[in-house]
Amino acid sequence: MTKPGPISERFLSLFLLMISIMLLSLSFSSQPEAKKFHVGGKDGWVLKPSEDYNHWASKNRFQVNDTLHFKYNKLYDSVLVVKKEDYDSCNVNNPMQRMDDGDSTFKLSNSGLYFFISGNVDNCNNGEKLIILVMAVRHKQQVAPPPPERDLPPREDDPSTLVPMAQAPKKANSGSGKRVDVSFGVGAVIMYLSFGAGLV
Repeated sequence: MTKPGPISERFLSLFLLMISIMLLSLSFSSQPEAKKFHVGGKDGWVLKPSEDYNHWASKNRFQVNDTLHFKYNKLYDSVLVVKKEDYDSCNVNNPMQRMDDGDSTFKLSNSGLYFFISGNVDNCNNGEKLIILVMAVRHKQQVAPPPPERDLPPREDDPSTLVPMAQAPKKANSGSGKRVDVSFGVGAVIMYLSFGAGLV
C-alpha cells in the first residue's frame, strides 16, 4: 500500500486541526454575559403599564447574574421583594428587601422564582406586581485534553507491520482452489493515514 498523496495529507491535517480547535473552544467557553432588563420597558414601574408585568416577564429569559432595573416615582412608589404568600396577598409589611430610591437595580443571584410588589398596597392590589423565573445554571462538561505525545504508541512507518483491526472472512477463489486473505480493516487504514502521513 502506498502513502496517501499530498491532497489526502492536507485534508487529514485540516480535519485534525478543526477538531482540536472545536475542543479548545468548548473547554474555554464561559457563561453567557449578564443582561440588564428594564422592568416594564419604557413605562417603568407604574400602576397601569401598557403591558402587564407578568406578560412582559414571560417574553424574556432570565439567567443567574442578570439584573432588573426598576424606574419609578420615589414619592409615591417603591419595590418590595417578598415571599409568595405576601405577593398573593399584597402584604407590604414583611418584605425581604425594600427598594425606594426611584432608580433601583436588583441582581438575580440564584435560579428560581422571585416575587416583586409595589410598596404602595393600593398599587399592588391593582396589579403592580411581578414574578420572575430565573433559569437554572447549566454546568458545561469539561473536555479532557488530548494525551501527551510521549504516551502515544511508537510510530510505524512500514504498513506491513500494522496489526489488522478486523478481518473479513476468507473467501474461496472459484476455479483455482486458492483462497484470498483480506486482512486490512478500517482501523488499520486510519492508523496508517495518521502514522504514515506523519501527523501524530
